[in-house]
Amino acid sequence: KNTSRHMSKKFRFLKEVYWDNEGIWSKGFFVSTVGIDEAIICRYIQSQEKEDTGQTKFEF
Repeated sequence: KNTSRHMSKKFRFLKEVYWDNEGIWSKGFFVSTVGIDEAIICRYIQSQEKEDTGQTKFEF
């Protein structure tokens, strides 16, 4: 809980990189019922990665 807040305190430069007030994490969620297999989850993750390409990418 409050991971974003802790990271922002520890790594002050994040405030300069993430210019909005939304925080560090991407918006999104995955909800489903019985019948989801690994392939469906992988496709979902890949589609989210395509949407997130506008965010700044870090190399640590």
